[in-house]
Amino acid sequence: MRGAAARLILLLALAAIVGRTTIDARVASLAPVASEGASQTSIAAPAESAGQPARPAAASSSGQDPWGFEDEQTVETWSDILRSQALNLALVASFFALALVSFLRRSVRLKYVTLAATIGYMGFAKSYLISIVNVFGVVKWDLPIVKYNLAWYLFAILAVLSTLLWGRLYCGRMCAFGAVTQIMDALLPAKLRVEAPAPIERRAVWIKYGLLVAVVAYFVATNDLLVYRYVEPFWMFGLSGTAPMWIGLSALLIATVFVRNLYCRFLCPVGATLGLLSRLTVFRIKRWSECRTCRICEKACEWDAIHGPTIDVMECVRCDDCERIYADTEKCPHWIVLKRKSGRMAGAAGAR
Repeated sequence: MRGAAARLILLLALAAIVGRTTIDARVASLAPVASEGASQTSIAAPAESAGQPARPAAASSSGQDPWGFEDEQTVETWSDILRSQALNLALVASFFALALVSFLRRSVRLKYVTLAATIGYMGFAKSYLISIVNVFGVVKWDLPIVKYNLAWYLFAILAVLSTLLWGRLYCGRMCAFGAVTQIMDALLPAKLRVEAPAPIERRAVWIKYGLLVAVVAYFVATNDLLVYRYVEPFWMFGLSGTAPMWIGLSALLIATVFVRNLYCRFLCPVGATLGLLSRLTVFRIKRWSECRTCRICEKACEWDAIHGPTIDVMECVRCDDCERIYADTEKCPHWIVLKRKSGRMAGAAGAR
């Protein structure tokens, strides 16, 4: 009995020693975690004292918000939108004012200043042209976002509005490619031009209307915007054409040396679109009774838009040539006839 009791006491003592060692080991293993937690508490404490909630160390190290709140997004206002586009809006409005003043004053000098500004700014600087792509956009009602394209929309609205008021003023003053061909016509010798018979020219103008219908029909069927590259040369102002496109453009410009305003008069689908719209023109060119027999303006018209006493509003681009003749009291038969009548009346009154 005593031996059994002694062995029992020995086993209990050994168990106590082993258990004590295991507990000490566990405490030692937890000590770094406790010290780390104390250090985290000491870091987070200043934030709590400043009135800000302390974020767990894991969240601060990963850069994520443990509370699940998203960062606030800046709300874009119309003031911000207008501020970023203000310069472009001002330049487009100034350009249109120049074009309108040159038109209303019938100034040749201002007209060519406007054409130069059209090529330089509206063409190469901004590439603001009314394109067949815009016609596609109207057909599909797929237009650029308004608030990010305010200057272009201002330009397009002014182009359409001027067409409704006076006719194809855009073609005569605000189209960059048309400006190029008009300056070419002014600089090149007149002896290089080839004048086609009038009946052929009057039938050829319908080609652009056929192109307009064909291109729009093709786009509706295929939704292929890239067809514009083959029906209009306006891409030249972005200097982005392929080799075949530049070759075709060169051929077109060489042909324009001999046939004035070749593309604008016979091939431009945008010109056809504005020609149809100009049938609604409000302020048309006035004609005198003497225009029935006089052919001065008809011969002077570079666009073949005058046929006897009538002006074809679909082809007239308001170049001002005939209106300057109307205003010339020494050249226009209307004023010459009036002078003769007034001289006769004065002579008859003196005889009495």
